[in-house]
Amino acid sequence: MGNFEMRPNLESIRNFSIVAHIDHGKSTLADRLIQACGGLADREMKEQVLDSMDLERERGITIKAQTVRLEYKSENGKTYILNLMDTPGHVDFTYEVSRSLAACESSLLVVDASQGVEAQTLANVYLAIDNNHEIIPVLNKIDLPSSEPDRIKSQIEAVIGLDTSKALMVSAKTGEGIQSVLETLISELPPPTGNPSAPLKALLVDSWYDPYLGVMILVRIKDGILKKGMKIRMMDSSATYQVEQVGVFCPKPCKVNELGPGEIGYFTGAIKTVADTSIGDTITDDKNPTSEPLSGFKPSIPVVFCGLFPVDTGQYEDLRDSLEKLHLNDSSFNYEVETSAALGLGFRCGFLGLLHLEIIQERLEREFNLDLITTAPSVVYHIHLNSGELITLHNPADMPEITKINLIEEPWIKATILVPNEFLGPILQLCQDRRGEQVELTYVDTRVMLIYRIPLNEIVFDFYDRLKSVSRGYASFDYEIDTYTKGDLVKISLLVNGEPVDALSFITHKTHAIARGRAICDRLKELIPRQMFKIAIQAAIGGNIVARSTISAIRKDVTSKCYGGDVTRKRKLLEKQKKGKKRMRQFGSVEIPQSAFLAALKTSDN
Repeated sequence: MGNFEMRPNLESIRNFSIVAHIDHGKSTLADRLIQACGGLADREMKEQVLDSMDLERERGITIKAQTVRLEYKSENGKTYILNLMDTPGHVDFTYEVSRSLAACESSLLVVDASQGVEAQTLANVYLAIDNNHEIIPVLNKIDLPSSEPDRIKSQIEAVIGLDTSKALMVSAKTGEGIQSVLETLISELPPPTGNPSAPLKALLVDSWYDPYLGVMILVRIKDGILKKGMKIRMMDSSATYQVEQVGVFCPKPCKVNELGPGEIGYFTGAIKTVADTSIGDTITDDKNPTSEPLSGFKPSIPVVFCGLFPVDTGQYEDLRDSLEKLHLNDSSFNYEVETSAALGLGFRCGFLGLLHLEIIQERLEREFNLDLITTAPSVVYHIHLNSGELITLHNPADMPEITKINLIEEPWIKATILVPNEFLGPILQLCQDRRGEQVELTYVDTRVMLIYRIPLNEIVFDFYDRLKSVSRGYASFDYEIDTYTKGDLVKISLLVNGEPVDALSFITHKTHAIARGRAICDRLKELIPRQMFKIAIQAAIGGNIVARSTISAIRKDVTSKCYGGDVTRKRKLLEKQKKGKKRMRQFGSVEIPQSAFLAALKTSDN
């Protein structure tokens, strides 16, 4: 596993992260580098070794940024320490990427030699440039017959402006060119800087909950030394702890005596309070603190909100504990207590996007065995009242009366879409239908780069799925929050048998309101099971019903036992049934299945 008794000198350390678009081969390249450096024996090797969650493996995506320390003996005879950080590619996990970049000095930019530059490639490279990173372009998948390295090189130069004369050609799958990547890391990337004799200054990069050790914290040491037995202080919360264990990931946890400048590792300190560990905080020595904290990270801003309620109300406490533990591992979502007339006690949670919502929901169900009901996602609106007061609205059910509202502002995003020329028409049509405003249209090689301003609540519905289907999966999409703009918005309430279901209410633009209300009523008609009585499903704007569907009653044949005879006998039985159904309708409550709450997501506009 290597000798970690001695602290490595700064010259021999290289810290780098791997950034790329989804599916361009970040995790596979990380696998090959771990293998080449002997981090794991061949029998321990598996695909996507750093993707530790079952969910990551199943979906083939990285959700959590992972770190690993490797020892590499270079061709020049010296041994180097490589700290590698594998990052997610999806837009919803940009927060993970920015954290990883803050902990490193350089980046490997991986581009698929058959696909070229995608939207996320651009977004992640710009993040790396903002962090003053030294960037090495790596062209992956050169073993594919469809790869065009020379064309992709010129594309990188044209779109990003990086020099590709030293770009590396690799195939992470076959292992071709991995040696040249390792040698280039040593020769081209700068070592970290730091002073071991200065007071301790460490960046808190990540934290997670271990059932045996309590809270584990991942740190990048900038100055000073972190060792066992030391008393450290979190500068943000002023909480102090005794360090119990210090170690590094190789990729298995390995204990070390101390961590010095430039190193990335973990420590434990019997930390019980989750609130004390805030990502981006500066950790220092309690006795000899540093004067200036590190700048930290930009706080993540949730853009999509939805309600999470336990199916069994007795699981409310479990849900709260689970959210607390997950928040430690992924601080980019937030939650607050919420009550609903239809669903009881639960939480209003904010996420960075729809995939993020889906992942958190799945992790809660898998890792903590919870049965959850998720309400339809919504975004944050700014409501200006006639009294001059400004309200931020997370939940459509809390919207004030229309008479009190002066104007409503909704969030808009700036979307970057990269798409092959032949799909340009349908994409423009889709953006137009979603009230998009074109900002820029540029031709890059055989592709078009579109920049659009689109309202966020139009994206929250099924925009991403539709984008992928009209472009046959070739379009890539990235967005950033732009501004709040006044909009002609209305709240649609859904009534089932005259009872409002607050969890299904949503806000939409006036022009789409009736079509969306009708689509949801039709969808609910399919999803709610039939009862012995009629069920009326209505969509209303204020006091006006704009759409209605009726689920017909299950009709029991009460006359089946009448063999022939007088018709009055049959009529009497049918009249009796009618009276019974009337009574049922008065007292009948309707069970709405979980799938119905997500129906609002899937409504198609065509």
